[in-house]
Formats: sequence, structure tokens, C-alpha cells
Amino acid sequence: MFMFEKAVVGGRRYWIWILCLLAVIGLGFAAYLRQLNQGLAITGMSRDVTWGIYIAQFTFMVGVAASAVMVVLPYYLHNFKAFGKITILGEFLAISAVTMCMLFIFVDMGQPTRVLNVLLYPTPNSLMFWDMLSLGGYLLLNAAIALVTLSAERKGVAPPAWIKPVILLSIPWAVSIHTVTAFLYSGLPGRSFWMSAILAPRFLASAFAAGPALLILLCVLIRKLTHYDVGREAIQKLALIVTYAMITNVFFLLMEVFTTFYSRLPEHMEHFQYLFVGLEGQDSLVPWMWASAILAVISLVLLITPGARRNEKVLLWTCGIVFLSLWIDKGLGLIVGGFIPSPLGAVTEYAPTIPEVSITLAIWAIGFLMVTVFYKIALSIREGFNS
Repeated sequence: MFMFEKAVVGGRRYWIWILCLLAVIGLGFAAYLRQLNQGLAITGMSRDVTWGIYIAQFTFMVGVAASAVMVVLPYYLHNFKAFGKITILGEFLAISAVTMCMLFIFVDMGQPTRVLNVLLYPTPNSLMFWDMLSLGGYLLLNAAIALVTLSAERKGVAPPAWIKPVILLSIPWAVSIHTVTAFLYSGLPGRSFWMSAILAPRFLASAFAAGPALLILLCVLIRKLTHYDVGREAIQKLALIVTYAMITNVFFLLMEVFTTFYSRLPEHMEHFQYLFVGLEGQDSLVPWMWASAILAVISLVLLITPGARRNEKVLLWTCGIVFLSLWIDKGLGLIVGGFIPSPLGAVTEYAPTIPEVSITLAIWAIGFLMVTVFYKIALSIREGFNS
């Protein structure tokens, strides 16, 4: 079972964590059974807001999955040895994130049989078909890379030569999964908030900030809980990547704001007005979006300041701020804000229901469970090899 026996060996804290995740998954599965029986009517979605927290989380997690390229590319393409201990962690994070993406699509489609329609009746002129193909391919690529490289390391031999082209192929493929996801939105002419040529670059910039920020937090947590240390140089280089990506992300957002308000096109302005000041008395997302903006500014100040970035305690808080800011922006504002107002001018607000939140938390718990198990296996092999 390729070292999966390592995942069932752990101390008290390990099993408490596993049981907590399983409890969250169990509650979410019960909520999903209710949704399966009653339909999507139990969610907060409506005729005007047809994509809610499920698709918002899917969009955000695609970025986390794509961000693995930020450690794969320097290590394999430029032979940056400092990422030697962190690359496998990035690949396992990508596998977990892609699995979460697929689960969010699965629960959003309502009836599971609809998923089969995409496979049984492929439509090449549909972006959903290409999105499924890119996500499935990326999952297989990362699974193969992680399996082969870790297996070779366990045996104490060099990875086979054929895996190198697979690794190189995964680099542009990582960019493609978030680009195709952006095309799902920017290709909708009736949704002016998304119809932007820089939506795909915005997606990639936010992905390359949020993903490495999460990876830094995981690496420091691993170091505190185990004897595995990826090294200060690797963390600082990742922090530099987060800095540049966050600057680019904020720059792209400001470009969108300038273009929208300088052109004075009402249908474009109304989406930003709803998100930041409210529209027709509806303003449920205003506190969230201002929190995201304030957190983004704070994170930029801390990241750009070399002393703050090099201070690990400050860096951890900064990475948490970056992740939260981008989660609010993409996981709430970008998707929901694209539906309000509707093309007919209707302002229909959306708020996720308790079953939706339960299912969403369950999928996040599945992702954390996968990361926990994969990291446990990887670290067991690495520590056994080093000893």
C-alpha cells in the first residue's frame, strides 16, 4: 500500500486531529444527504445567484492547486536546491486542493449523475469540458510525480528518467488549470464584472500569493510538530514569491477599478458599488470586502518591509493575513459579486445556509485530512531516510 501504513501510526494529538476532521466530514455528509434528497433549494442560491459558496471555494482552491508550480519550477527547472525539502509538500498540497475542487463541483451539480454527463457526452466547445480535463490531468500528473519520486527516495535510488518530462509538463499545466477557470467567468458576456481580459492574470497572481502563503504556514507547523525543517532559505524565497505575487494582484485590481470608474459604465460600476458601499440598501458583503482590502494593504506593508518579512513570527501573521484577504476576495466577493446586480438590474443578495456551510467545511476537512495523511507518509520516509 506504498507506505500508507505510516498514516495509521501516530500519537494522541495526531488521532484527536484525525477524529475532529472525521466528525466535521460526518456532519457535512449528513447535510449532503439532505441536499441530495431535497435538492439545491436548501442552499442560499436562487434564480439570480446561481453560483454560491461551493463554486467560490472551487475557484479559490484551483489557485492553491496551481501554486505548486512556484516550488516545482525553481527546483526542477532551475535546480534551486533550497526547495529540495519543500517540493514534495507542495505537490501533495496540490493533489489535496484539486480533489477539493472536484468535490465542490460535485456538490454544486446537485444530482451526482450530472457529473457522468460531462464524461459520457464530452463537448469540446464547452469550457466546462476543458476545465474538467485540465483538473483531471493535473491531478494525475501530480499524483504520478509524488508517487514516483517518493518511492524512489524510499528505496534510496534516483527517480526514473521518464518522470522528468512529466514534471516539466506539469508546470504549464498548472498555469492552464487556473487560466481555464478564469475563462469560465470572463467568457460570459452578460456578467460585466468578470468580462475582463486580465481576469486570468488576476487569478494567477492571487494564486501565487495565497498558495505559497499557506505552504509557509504548513512548513512552520510541521517544524514545530516534527523534526522536519525545510530550511530558512526556502521559507524566505517563498515569502519573496508571495510578496511579488501580492503586489501584482493588488496592481491588477487597481487597474480594474480605474478602468471601471474612469469609463463611467454603470453596469460595470454597480458591481463594485455593491461590494464596497452597497446597492439599493443591500450591503451584506461590504464589511467583508473592506476587511479584505485592509488586510491586503497591511500584508503589503509587512511583505515589502525586509525586516518584517525576515522576522519569522511576523511572516507567519503576514501569510495568514494574505491567505484570509485573498479568500475573502475570491472565495466571497469575486463570484457572488458577479451576480449582483443581475443583467436585468435585480439586486438579490446571497447568504449560504447552514447545510451549505456544513458541506463546505466537510470538503475543507477532507482536504486537511488528505494533507495530514500525505505529509505523515512523506515525513516518515524522509526521516527514516535521513536517520
